[in-house]
Amino acid sequence: MKDPAKPVLVIHGGAGPFRQETSERVEACKAGLHAAYEGGMNVLNGRGTALDAVERAVRILEDNPLFNAGRGSAFTREGRQEMDASIMDGSTLQAGAVAAVRHIRNPVLLARMVMETSGCVMLVAEGAEQFARERGAVFETDEYFYDEFRYQQYLRTRAGPEVEPHDSKRMGTVGAVALDAQGNLAAATSTGGINYKRAGRVGDTPIIGAGTYANNATCAVSCTGHGEFFIRSVVAYDISCRMEYARLNLKEACQTVFTRTLNPRNARGGLIAVDYKGNVCLPFNTEGMFRAWSDESGQTRAEVF
Repeated sequence: MKDPAKPVLVIHGGAGPFRQETSERVEACKAGLHAAYEGGMNVLNGRGTALDAVERAVRILEDNPLFNAGRGSAFTREGRQEMDASIMDGSTLQAGAVAAVRHIRNPVLLARMVMETSGCVMLVAEGAEQFARERGAVFETDEYFYDEFRYQQYLRTRAGPEVEPHDSKRMGTVGAVALDAQGNLAAATSTGGINYKRAGRVGDTPIIGAGTYANNATCAVSCTGHGEFFIRSVVAYDISCRMEYARLNLKEACQTVFTRTLNPRNARGGLIAVDYKGNVCLPFNTEGMFRAWSDESGQTRAEVF
C-alpha cells in the first residue's frame, strides 16, 4: 500500500497593493486567513479529502466580508455583485465552475454542485442560478452582500477617471490548494471580481487551467491577479505542463511562468501551489498577497508582504 501523505493546505486572500491598507484591516484579514486555514486543516487532519478541505477553506473566506468573494464581493458598475468560482479534483480531473452569479451565498459550493451533479463544467448567470435553485443552494439578499468598505471603493472609482479593467488596485480573489493523506490534490478559487467591472465580465477564477487547476500527477494551483492576462497565458495549467513535460520541479515551474510569461507582459498577481510530494510555492509580483500555510517547523503562518 502507498504510504499516507502528510496533509498540506495553502490558502490565499488575493494579491494587490496592500501597503495602503490600515494595519487594523491587515491584521483582521490575517485572522480571517487563520480561521479559514484551521477549517481546512481540520478536514485534512480528520482524513478528509483534499476536495473537501479546499471547499471548506474557501467557503469560510467567502463568508468573511473582509475578502473579495462571497459576502465581501466587489460592486459592478451597476452597483451589484457578480461572482465567479471554480473547484477541481486532481484525482479525477473533474472540475466545476460558475460565473457571473448573483445572490449565491457560497459560489464555491455551487461550483462543486456543477462538477458533481450537472454533467457540465461551467454554468453562468441565470442558468447557474436556476440550477442553484434546483439543487437547494442558499441564496441571500442584496443587503447580505453589502459591505461599506467595498461600497466606498466603488464610489471612489465611479467618481474618478475611467480605469482599465486590469487596474491592480481593484484585484481580489480567494483560493485554496490541498494535498490529502491519500495523496490526492485539489484546488478551489472564488472571487467577486474587480471593483467597478462591466456587467458580465469574467476573469480567470472560473476558467479551468487559467485561474484553477489540479492534477495528481503534478500539482494544484489557485491564482489571483489580472484575470485577463492569466486567461491568455493559461497560467495554472502552464505550471502543471512545465512540470509534466519539461520535468521542472514546482518552484522552477512557478518561477518560469513569472519570469517568462507574466512579468514581461506587466501582468500583476500571484498564485499558490502544492505538488504531489507536498512541496509548496507562493510567488507574487505585487506589493503583497494574503496567504497562509504551515512552514517546515509546522507553524501556521499568515503573511501579506
